[in-house]
Amino acid sequence: MNAPQPALPHDEFVAAYRAGRARVSIDRAGAARFVSAQTLLPLVLLPLLGGGVALALLGHFIAGATLFVLALALRHAVRASGQGFVLARALRDAEFYRAACGAGLLHVVSVEQPAT
Repeated sequence: MNAPQPALPHDEFVAAYRAGRARVSIDRAGAARFVSAQTLLPLVLLPLLGGGVALALLGHFIAGATLFVLALALRHAVRASGQGFVLARALRDAEFYRAACGAGLLHVVSVEQPAT
């Protein structure tokens, strides 16, 4: 089964977006999942969170709590940047643009016709 084709070809999408004529909608939760998977976020966070707990258990409560909170902040920052990452990559890479549209991550909401 083939993924649905995007509403606009990639080159037209890029030109319309850069000219301010295209509006896009990006699935926030889907983009967050995508970026988390791309950056292998769980493999980075688990040792950081575990290190924070270990430091706290060894008596370095302030350092442990700080590391734990920084790991949670890193998770939030990576997931919050997901929409921008998906849009930036879709503007650069035609294959990714087609895949993101097919997966429902990115939707071209409207495109205004150029003034002639």
